[in-house]
Amino acid sequence: MKRVITVIAVTLLMITGCSGNRQSGNRNDDFITVDVTASYPGKELILQDFLDVEYIPLETTDEFLCQGLVLDIGKEIIAVRNQVNDGDIFIFDRKGKGIRKINRRGQGPEEYISLSEITLDEDNGEMFVNDFSSRRIIVYDLFGKFVRSFRYQEGAMYKNMYKFDGEKLICYDAAIKATDKTSFFILSKQDGSIMKDIQIYFKEKKAPTGILFVGGGPRVNASSYFPIIPYAESWILSEYSADTVFRLMPDYSMLPFIERIPSIQSGQPEILLYLGIITDRYLFMKTEMNELGSGNMVRGVSIKDYLVYDNQDKAIYKYTIFNDDFSPQKSLDMSNVTINSEIAFWQKLETYALLEDFEKGQLKGKLKKIAAELEEESNPVIMLAKYKK
Repeated sequence: MKRVITVIAVTLLMITGCSGNRQSGNRNDDFITVDVTASYPGKELILQDFLDVEYIPLETTDEFLCQGLVLDIGKEIIAVRNQVNDGDIFIFDRKGKGIRKINRRGQGPEEYISLSEITLDEDNGEMFVNDFSSRRIIVYDLFGKFVRSFRYQEGAMYKNMYKFDGEKLICYDAAIKATDKTSFFILSKQDGSIMKDIQIYFKEKKAPTGILFVGGGPRVNASSYFPIIPYAESWILSEYSADTVFRLMPDYSMLPFIERIPSIQSGQPEILLYLGIITDRYLFMKTEMNELGSGNMVRGVSIKDYLVYDNQDKAIYKYTIFNDDFSPQKSLDMSNVTINSEIAFWQKLETYALLEDFEKGQLKGKLKKIAAELEEESNPVIMLAKYKK
């Protein structure tokens, strides 16, 4: 019988005093309480002060013309696709040189319909293509040769898939279900069987998306919600309908990592808490306000705050963060997907924007040298923000 790990709801810690900038509780060294309704002081940060920044210009040839959407980054290669889902997988080395282009899009048993996610496993010479449309994981070698495939568990929708270890994957079940729990699956790489089903419980499922009002106008919001974040040889598991974020250790033990107050289940307006990049010192977060729209038919979503917990100060701030390779400095949103234990996040720098900044004399250092060699038709430059060693 498959072992089921059940996470029992953790009782909220009582805090005293009126300060919203206080950490409470000492159940483990990393436990943090976040009051999503509080007003926090501001803090300015420079990206290069706590992360190493690398720029990779993607080689541009007749065969390698791409829009620069990074799917995964390994020790030696980068897997990239176009914004349009045309099935092309571009494989570059870590310096940006094009190696090969793969396309296995189709309706056949060895093909994918949609190129939703890719998880690289260079140690075993494989890549796992997550195809939402066919609800399958299709495994190819790094040259695009079909190896095997397996289907999702019935009723599930796999998302945010990572390599857990040499034999297993970890993913989140993103299927909307009438249930009081959500699952994080540990899957066998060989046949997709569930090795562990890790469950987080909540009272009522909340909606993570809606209509986002930005600059006076609405647009569809795909909230930057990352339910799984690799962190220091462990995994941060976040369910936005629950009040507690947990840290999953390699032995499958679970530790409370963040607890939000007031409860997401306490009523309107809903304030959703999303986690972003995590470093030794900083934990980046974002809060969004979820309010019912006209006629209670749609949800209006607006960004409330960009927050950072400073582990040195033991305090929470509203942050503004700058990339120091631009002058004047350009701000960044740290609500990004974490790649692995080496790379905190990636960002695509569009060629046209870099050329404009170069002409204005607004670039510095290595980025300036790279921009000097770009042409209008060049592929994007990929910025990697890497953990300092």
